[in-house]
Amino acid sequence: AGADLGRGWSDAELEAWLKAAAVPFDRPVDIAETVAEALARDEIVAWFQGRAEYGPRALGHRSLLAHPGHSGNLERLNDVKGREQFRPVAPMVLAERAAEVFDGPLPSPYMLFVHDVAPQWRDRIPAVVNVDGTARIQTVDPAAEPLVARMLGRFERLTGLPVVVNTSLNTAGRPMVDDPRDALECFGSAPVDMLAIGPFAVRRAAFFAGGRPDAVT
Repeated sequence: AGADLGRGWSDAELEAWLKAAAVPFDRPVDIAETVAEALARDEIVAWFQGRAEYGPRALGHRSLLAHPGHSGNLERLNDVKGREQFRPVAPMVLAERAAEVFDGPLPSPYMLFVHDVAPQWRDRIPAVVNVDGTARIQTVDPAAEPLVARMLGRFERLTGLPVVVNTSLNTAGRPMVDDPRDALECFGSAPVDMLAIGPFAVRRAAFFAGGRPDAVT
């Protein structure tokens, strides 16, 4: 069993939340691929998928995601979260690629161990490398987390990087996002480019343009 022991919502329930909130949204063919493409464009994505996690870490169900290849994304994410700039963010990595990039206990599905980042990778994923050359990683097993794994696989095909920045979906002084209302409030108040909520995408440009909801099924 994983850490996703909290509440979850069906696609129909999520669609009802979005329509009730009167926000514009669409339903891409594959939300994982859509998010990977957004990340490759250096967008920040709020990721709300499946059941909420129990415990101290965001593990791919209530996460903020970003491109690890740009060092400035650490500052961007800390700005989004409204927290101190010295606070680190962590990488999620496909389990089968982890040993190539990180040296430490594997697998590490719960982001509990600090790993050394391989020297040849430190300049390639600077947003997730701590000042001492380490990172607290989450390995992603496709059998356990197929949606996250599909997103990571598409991101690697686009960028050559099997790693994505993953930090908790919340802002300063607030608990991790739990329900759809939390997700929409966080998205509306923080400079995030996209909310991926179940199979639906809410895009910031459309959100603030005042469009009406228009689900594509």
